[in-house]
Amino acid sequence: MTAVTASALGGIWLREAIAELKRTARLPQFLLPTVLTPAAFYGLFTLAVAKSPSPEYAAATLAGYGVFAATGPALFGFGAGVAMEREQGLIELKRVSPMPAGAYVAAKLIAAIVTTAMALVLIDALAVIAGVRLSAATWASLTLLHLGSAIPFALIGFGMGMRMSGKGAVAIANALFLGGSVLGGLWIPSTMLPGWMRTLGDAAPSFHLGQLARGIVGVETIGSPLAHIAAVFIMTVVGAAWAWTGWQRSPA
Repeated sequence: MTAVTASALGGIWLREAIAELKRTARLPQFLLPTVLTPAAFYGLFTLAVAKSPSPEYAAATLAGYGVFAATGPALFGFGAGVAMEREQGLIELKRVSPMPAGAYVAAKLIAAIVTTAMALVLIDALAVIAGVRLSAATWASLTLLHLGSAIPFALIGFGMGMRMSGKGAVAIANALFLGGSVLGGLWIPSTMLPGWMRTLGDAAPSFHLGQLARGIVGVETIGSPLAHIAAVFIMTVVGAAWAWTGWQRSPA
């Protein structure tokens, strides 16, 4: 591959990412809820309902709500967004164009991560107000995990979007978004859930990501970090296979 060709391909990836970010910015009905809802929930259940929460409690809930903030942009941006674009024929157009398939997926992932970052800024600000004080290294590790949490959900969403109708993808994305947050212990500690709900939660990426985030901020966790890392890795690989086989299907 010549330098010119490599430069041209890099330009395609960059332009696709910029176009996706602009498209997301022009959809306030998607952007505002996904950015504001996690912060609103954190403010309600941590600051308002708890009334003068301890810094430890505020940090524990911050860990969970940061993962929650990543699930919405990933599931709806990939699941519902891809399904609607497929119904409109945009996927078919992109597949027959010279643009690499990876550029389309990467652009959507960048948009999901940027949207997640915007939500995290609000949540982190509320956490500081609630008295959370973490070292710079801990903040950095927590932020990287929260941003990376978008990846497995994006893969799941992409596989959905390539298989389901727009309305169906929205319904399933909502179920996974809310159900995964509850079963995964992102809103309330998993120890407070009935046994059967905890069992279901073990199969949700949100549970394992939430436990890893709790470990980063130094609060009580369930299970070992290695087990959670292994579970997230396996779920991400399965999600990648689900996404890839979905892409191989006819976009019609």
